[in-house]
Amino acid sequence: MNETDVSAPPSGAAAGHGDLTEAAGQPVGTGLLKASYDPRLANEDLAPLREQTWTSYNIFAFWMSDVHSVGGYVTAGSLFALGLTSWQVLVALLVGITIVYFFCNLVARPSQQGAVPYPVVCRAPFGVLGANVPAIIRGLIAVAWYGIQTYLASAALDVVLLKLFHGLTPYADVHQYGFLGLPLLGWCSFAALWVLQAAVFWTGMETIRRFIDFCGPAVYVVMFALTGYLIYKAGWGAMSLNLGGEKHGGSTISIMLGAIALVVSYFSGPMLNFGDFARYGKSFGAVRKGNILGLPLNFLVFSLLVVLTASLTIPVFGELITDPVQTVARIDSTFAIVLGALTFTTATIGINIVANFISPAFDFSNVSPQRISWRAGGMIAAVGSVLITPWNLYNNPDVIRYTLETLGAFIGPLFGVLIADFYFIRRRVIVVDDLFTMSPQGTYWYSKGVNPPAVIATVIGAVVAMMTVVLPESAISWIDTAGQYSWFIGMGLGLAVYYVLARRSPITATSLRSPVPAPRAPQSQGSGQPTAS
Repeated sequence: MNETDVSAPPSGAAAGHGDLTEAAGQPVGTGLLKASYDPRLANEDLAPLREQTWTSYNIFAFWMSDVHSVGGYVTAGSLFALGLTSWQVLVALLVGITIVYFFCNLVARPSQQGAVPYPVVCRAPFGVLGANVPAIIRGLIAVAWYGIQTYLASAALDVVLLKLFHGLTPYADVHQYGFLGLPLLGWCSFAALWVLQAAVFWTGMETIRRFIDFCGPAVYVVMFALTGYLIYKAGWGAMSLNLGGEKHGGSTISIMLGAIALVVSYFSGPMLNFGDFARYGKSFGAVRKGNILGLPLNFLVFSLLVVLTASLTIPVFGELITDPVQTVARIDSTFAIVLGALTFTTATIGINIVANFISPAFDFSNVSPQRISWRAGGMIAAVGSVLITPWNLYNNPDVIRYTLETLGAFIGPLFGVLIADFYFIRRRVIVVDDLFTMSPQGTYWYSKGVNPPAVIATVIGAVVAMMTVVLPESAISWIDTAGQYSWFIGMGLGLAVYYVLARRSPITATSLRSPVPAPRAPQSQGSGQPTAS
């Protein structure tokens, strides 16, 4: 058994024959399937990549598309509802995204080293079968986010339709023509975008990549234009970083800390499974550089635009508007409304496909690789997104906060377990071949394919974190404040409990062996063949 701290997948593998799945939409044969890989654990979507070709720009483009969405704008704007002024919202956004940047680098390394997606990396701490626990949890969370982003995009489309066709107004009233909390027009828009997204996803990663390349810059153009329009209407003197919402109690510091936690919770989903994209990176350095460009620097510009446009709505429209689509709808120009709303709709579709279609596709495929392909996994997520009625999860600032806290409570422990195992227990060692074997002698077999400490740590972290979310403030006075930090609580408990249990567990100890460096194989330039480090 070859054990090595790898920087790329093992060499000598050959592409599988007859497997018609695709690794993240790339051509068949991208994944390196070995004859020793168990079919219950492997297909060409999940196997180590033949080549890792993404540059720092590709990672930057991913984050630009991820950040530039109606969901990102609405979430940032919702911080005003906490009672923060513009400059305080800006500080909270930047501190939060810096934390996200740090954790993204941590979670990226194992996937970039092994060239495998997030659910496969989770086989190291959870076991080759136990990894289905984090895969299903993350997949279901992605389903929720997919539905939320589709709903936000459909709301932008509704604005366009109502502006062009005034006769549709009655059908936009949930009280006249409503079902499950959504009006008939909303259902039609949601369905149309649902089909459009599925069609783009089905064409594969190359189409998705071109779509992403357009979405991120397009939103910047519209947001700069929107900011310029508001400045023109209000005058330069109206710009003030002291404008904001009305404070409802609590010190400014505590409110800002809560806002920072919400920013982290918003990005906790793509942050957890960032390995699904980091696996394509040419090197970890390229991934890290892309993260710098796409998170702190890109988010600084985005945050400035959000804060300025939101705060300028007060002098221009007489009220604080934190939804960019609603802001665009107030402009006295049909062309501007249509252009702005369609751009935000397109951008939201882009982030939805990247963050909430691709990831559950890998997660659900991991459960049954031979039955669920990458595309089938994505379609499972699409169908599930309708069943959860996502418009009821993101329709006002209070509900947004509750949704983010709930999602963070489940994501945090998974993150903590993965980080504790890779960095503190295994010291950055990953045995790629053993991630795909059901042999009891395999490194990650543990007890019948499951590592009990990882499951126990996840349950404890999630339960405690969720208690801070669901328990009423009348029961414990500080519980409402603690709920804002559900991701941090879950992550900290998951990390600590797993570390303690794994260090003492004889089952986990059997998987810890001293790494033996593999001989460095000769490599021709541009061949994409792996090397050991």
